[in-house]
Amino acid sequence: MKYCVFIFLLSLLSCKNKNNENTIIAQKVIVIQPLGNFQQKQSQKVFAEIKAINSKVILMDNIEFPEKSFYSPRNRYRADSIIKNLKNKIGKDSVIVGLSHFDISTTKNGIKDWGIMGLGYRPGKACVVSDFRLSSKNKNEQFYKLVLHELGHTEGLPHCKEKACLMRDAEGGNPFDQEKSFCNNCKSFLKSKGWRLI
Repeated sequence: MKYCVFIFLLSLLSCKNKNNENTIIAQKVIVIQPLGNFQQKQSQKVFAEIKAINSKVILMDNIEFPEKSFYSPRNRYRADSIIKNLKNKIGKDSVIVGLSHFDISTTKNGIKDWGIMGLGYRPGKACVVSDFRLSSKNKNEQFYKLVLHELGHTEGLPHCKEKACLMRDAEGGNPFDQEKSFCNNCKSFLKSKGWRLI
C-alpha cells in the first residue's frame, strides 16, 4: 500500500502543466532513498541541496538494502544489485538515488569486486552513492558532488575529460576537492534536461 501511494504521488509530480505552453522541458522527479542506517540528517541535507536544482524531489524513509546485494567476502554491498532493485520502485518520469554509509562495489576492468563511490545507469532510472570512501574533512560537500555526478550519468552524461568538471572519472581515487562544478558542455546538456543550474 505504501508504494501504491508513493507511485500515485510520483504521477502527480510528473504531470506537465497543460495550461503553460512555454513549458518545454519536464523535469524528472528525483527520489532520494536512504539505505540501511543512513543518517536522516544527512538525507535531509541532500534533499535540500537537490531541491535547489529540481523542485520535484521526494525524500523517502530508510529501507533495508536489497536482498542478496550483500557481498560477504568483502563486507560490502553490490552497487549493481542495488540499482537493479531500486529502478523498479519508481515511475517512468522519475530517477532514484540510493544513499549509503556502507562500502559498495561493482565489477570493473576484469576485477570482480571493485570498490566504488557511486554507480548509475547511463542513461537510466537509478543510481547509488556511498560516503564510505570520501574524505572526512569535506565529506558533506564531496557527497553532494558525488550525488550530482551519478545523477548526471542517469541523464545520459558520460565521464568528462575536464579536470574541474563534476563528471570527470575518479579513476580509483577521490578528485572531488579539485572539481568545482559542471563544465560548460555538461552544464548545457543538463540544462536541456531541465536542471536549474547557474
